[in-house]
Amino acid sequence: MEVTTIHQAKTNLSRLIERAERGEEIIIARGKKPVVRLVPVSAPAKKRTPGMFKGEFTVGKAFFEPLPPEELEGWG
Repeated sequence: MEVTTIHQAKTNLSRLIERAERGEEIIIARGKKPVVRLVPVSAPAKKRTPGMFKGEFTVGKAFFEPLPPEELEGWG
């Protein structure tokens, strides 16, 4: 993890962004006080496809049974 000043960050922003995209954590400080962390934006979530987990797991009959009274009390 590298700590850089705001002035250095403005001067080298493109290089710092490239390093952050590769997974490096960059901390930007105002003077000696760290104020922000430069990290890449996570990739957008993949579109969900109906049935994509078909056959991956099973749901037992107990799943469809009513909840016990002590469990239902927590929902009221």
